[in-house]
Amino acid sequence: MLKVGVLGAGHLGKIHLRLLNQSDKYELVGFYDPDEINAKKAAAEFGYTYFENLNALIDAVDVVDIVTPTLSHFDCAKKAIEKGKHIFIEKPITNTLDEAEQLLELTQKHKVKGQVGHVERFNPAFLAVKHKIENPMFIETHRLAEFNPRGTDVPVVLDLMIHDIDAILSVVPSEVKQINASGVSVISSSPDIANARIEFENGCVANLTSSRISLKNMRKSRFFQRDAYISVDFLEKKVEVVKMKDAPEQPGDFDMILQNADGEKKQIYFENPEIEINNAILDELETFADAINNDTTPVVTLEQGTKALRVALQIIESFKK
Repeated sequence: MLKVGVLGAGHLGKIHLRLLNQSDKYELVGFYDPDEINAKKAAAEFGYTYFENLNALIDAVDVVDIVTPTLSHFDCAKKAIEKGKHIFIEKPITNTLDEAEQLLELTQKHKVKGQVGHVERFNPAFLAVKHKIENPMFIETHRLAEFNPRGTDVPVVLDLMIHDIDAILSVVPSEVKQINASGVSVISSSPDIANARIEFENGCVANLTSSRISLKNMRKSRFFQRDAYISVDFLEKKVEVVKMKDAPEQPGDFDMILQNADGEKKQIYFENPEIEINNAILDELETFADAINNDTTPVVTLEQGTKALRVALQIIESFKK
């Protein structure tokens, strides 16, 4: 079992603490939070060991789980890496691209592993169809949330849209060519609603919309590719896979057949991939433990987290234009 310590005992930090405490791949040593009142309250309520000193916690563990505000990600990760500790770091990886690139260099120098908490990669709906998404050419995503003051310290792109950016980058085998975006600040000092159009070198286009002032919650992505349409509902954990194949010479009475202008006939059929319900946060933490123990590549590497951040910052920069 890997000894792990958690930095940050906020809403998400408490979830990480509970899951790590349950995991048979980690030994939860304790946690650190600069808010002494909140930290002591969490320690008393849940029985976790509270470290009053950040460095003391880092020294006592093999893995540091960073669940602090984005502004502090770099400093926390740098201290852990320089002490030879593996790091799990919540998304977005850091506040700036320069910080992310520095962390990449540090992990290579100190020979430690890192993973970024892009939890939607572990969403059971996405896992059920990811292998079916092959060279998509048009992607549309909607990630809408009811207003919550937590998270409004950063633009909606870094708060919500970055989930979809990372998922898209994981299935599109091409580099970003061009980005056009717009964002509107409604209640926060940074944009609360944003739309981005990402064009890739291979011709794929992704249209992303995110809002944190919606009247309802929605997390849906649709992927269009040759002979297939795939829909993923990250919130409801449902998928829809519609495919086409050459129509049989003698179609059945209930076969759905389409004929194009050239006379080619295609049969439409539906697939129902099995969705294995999981705890996505627990899975991302435990696969990181596997990567450390087996010396394999983490599912969401620091490089991938950096790439998602780069695109997110390009979208934010596009607002200004």
